[in-house]
Amino acid sequence: MASKDKERLWQMVEGHYLGSDAASLQESVARHMEYSQAKTRYTARATDWYNSLAKAVRDRVMERWNDTQQAYYRHDAKRVYYLSMEYLLGRTIHNALINLGLYDACKQALAGLGHDLDDLIDVEPDAGLGNGGLGRLAACFLDSMATLQLPATGYGIRYDYGIFEQAISDGFQHEKPDDWLRDGYPWEILRPEYAYEVQFRGWVEQWTDERGELQSAWRDTEKVIAVPYDVPVPGYRNETVNTLRLWSARAAHSFDLREFNMGEYIAAVEDKVLSENITKVLYPKDDIPPGRELRLKQEYFFVSATVQDILRRYKVTHDSFSQFPDKVAIQLNDTHPAIAIAELMRVFVDLEGLSWDEAWDLCQRSFGYTNHTVMPEALEKWPVALMHNLLPRHMQIIYEINRRFLDVLEREHGADERLLRRMSIIEEHPVKSVRMSHLAIVGSHSVNGVAALHTEIIKKKIFSDFHALWPERFNSKTNGITQRRWLKLCNPELSELIGAEIGDEWATDLSALKGLEPLAKDAAFRKKWAAVKREKKAQLARYAAGSNKVELDLDSIFDCQIKRIHEYKRQLLNVLHIATLYNRLKADPRQQIVSRSFLFGGKAAPGYYMAKLIIKLINSVAEVVNADPDVAGRIQVAFLSNYSVSLAQKMFPGSDLSEQISTAGYEASGTGNMKFALNGALTIGTLDGANIEIREEVGEENIFIFGLRADEVTAERERGYAPRHYYETDPALRQVIDQIASGHFCPAQPDLFRPIVDSLLIGGDHYMLLRDYASYVECQERVAETFRKPASWQRMSILNTARVGKFSSDRTISEYADEIWAAEPVAPLEKKDRG
Repeated sequence: MASKDKERLWQMVEGHYLGSDAASLQESVARHMEYSQAKTRYTARATDWYNSLAKAVRDRVMERWNDTQQAYYRHDAKRVYYLSMEYLLGRTIHNALINLGLYDACKQALAGLGHDLDDLIDVEPDAGLGNGGLGRLAACFLDSMATLQLPATGYGIRYDYGIFEQAISDGFQHEKPDDWLRDGYPWEILRPEYAYEVQFRGWVEQWTDERGELQSAWRDTEKVIAVPYDVPVPGYRNETVNTLRLWSARAAHSFDLREFNMGEYIAAVEDKVLSENITKVLYPKDDIPPGRELRLKQEYFFVSATVQDILRRYKVTHDSFSQFPDKVAIQLNDTHPAIAIAELMRVFVDLEGLSWDEAWDLCQRSFGYTNHTVMPEALEKWPVALMHNLLPRHMQIIYEINRRFLDVLEREHGADERLLRRMSIIEEHPVKSVRMSHLAIVGSHSVNGVAALHTEIIKKKIFSDFHALWPERFNSKTNGITQRRWLKLCNPELSELIGAEIGDEWATDLSALKGLEPLAKDAAFRKKWAAVKREKKAQLARYAAGSNKVELDLDSIFDCQIKRIHEYKRQLLNVLHIATLYNRLKADPRQQIVSRSFLFGGKAAPGYYMAKLIIKLINSVAEVVNADPDVAGRIQVAFLSNYSVSLAQKMFPGSDLSEQISTAGYEASGTGNMKFALNGALTIGTLDGANIEIREEVGEENIFIFGLRADEVTAERERGYAPRHYYETDPALRQVIDQIASGHFCPAQPDLFRPIVDSLLIGGDHYMLLRDYASYVECQERVAETFRKPASWQRMSILNTARVGKFSSDRTISEYADEIWAAEPVAPLEKKDRG
């Protein structure tokens, strides 16, 4: 082919985007059915139709993806690298259709082919690469970074099996493997050309070179190959498509033919199996030594590959590392990726030949650390023995970082032995361990909390010594959610109503919802608002009828608590209230109450016995309450199993009341509270996490607050909290506790729930349920009285939606970009600029 003809061909391909109209999409789907799926319209299954649709949409994403990445290189833009062990993505296709503006055209195209778009969307399994809020936050952040056109790449692990699939049998949680890749994942692109070698174990050789400098080499290591799979992240209607790069483990030597030919069939593939275990499952059980080692392997595996990839990309346009912090911002999403600090130092010093001081300066100026927990026991630590065995060179580097840090503390700040011991990266007792949070703080230029209260707690309590040393490093970045998924996608009816009244600017500027405030006084608008809520409740009720065989009353309060099951989140307090209402009705079946539908969702960690027992209690209470003719549907309880992003997209829009009832001072932020409020649910909650800021935004008259404040929790504990006092002086509480203890809700196993009761009355009630019980019950009565006044409830609902503009992840990411990363947006190339 002549040069001129080749250029004309490339201009034809690169110079124009594929059509976004229904006819063009219909043709693309049909072609992918023929050429990608190798099926005809007569032999195609639903999965084939989904894959053909996904690839047709992906084609349009690809064009923008290539242009975006080319623009980043041309502008030599500062890149943001977001490192997270979790990404709870949900379904990709629906989000892509919304952000590309293709939903309506695709619906029309599929209808012309005899298929319903929404049915095909449901074919895609959730990408369960996360457990809860941490992973969902990361997914929201990726969406916002693309929408704000920031040159950003997310890095994580491509787990073969995601967060487990939860099944409820006889009221108990049972875990099944989440084989989310069983039918393939059409959104990922394998990039074998960017695979990297990752090392473990071995030993460290050290010597002094001719300049008198200490040199180190990591020898005789076990090697694993990290293979990247890229997932596109489209921004909202702006032609930008960023990348989520997920690493999968492959054996460096996958097959030993000699052993196979000798009949040693298992030994022949042993290396392959052991290597690929690294990315087999999200959160291996870590209460046994092999599980702990595998977890650390996962963290280093993804960090090592990521650091190599960051340096490769930087070297494309730079010959020295002098500009590294001006071109690279690395954000650690909690402590899981904190080993990246030691890894970058290893590469700089051992492989690139930089001096320690130069490498450390570059390192500190490049890293930022986000803390996500206020519970000291949840701050990650690794035994020194394990770290030394698995990563011997990194252990040396961590010791050296710590030595230099403690020297500065002692020499320049006069630190005494106690302060040095508290701030040391190495914890000496009870098990000599590496405090990963301390490593993250020492090795970063920024340390942020994720809500105002959370940040104050880490400054004044958890990391008070570090804050006293480096107050300028600490800052607050209140979490946020993407309104594209959590309103526009999951609640199209409400989005349409809002758009008809104030336009669609809120999709990229959530503060525009303020325009709804005057409409809260408009009776006609309130009626429309209530009609949308009722329709979303009806959709949720149909789901509950199918999954739980329970018929929910649409006139009842849909009272929802959906989050990870944990004692501090206090699902148990919710159960105590349900049992209290039940007892009141049993005592007087004729009394008039506001009907309630209590809906729960969430997973308990497989090894968390108490959380799993609470799930069983919820289901046991549901079985008793739902079957009792004295209650007659006025109270209904359902635990909706296998909570996921897709299930959340049904529950948030269909809820009236949002339960955010954690013990004050324990929830770092929470984002479920934001999703509920955005969809018009009212919050009942403690002054914990982002609840405080939600109250500030929506107004204290539009939220139901109860219970102790964080400082009061501390004071109560210091005075000597006595939970039995509340049990003995509150007859309603005592009745409920006695019922749980005696097996009233599980007569076949009357002692089953004794550990729950013991944790409250004997174990000290650490999360102060009994202390907050009376306040919670009284607050729930205020909820019921307000719900009896539909106009007031609807007004409050509208104002909650109107006033949550602050809680967009776009605002959060803008703050990160301006105040931590110093990153600027970059628009994709115009088509005429390609080449």
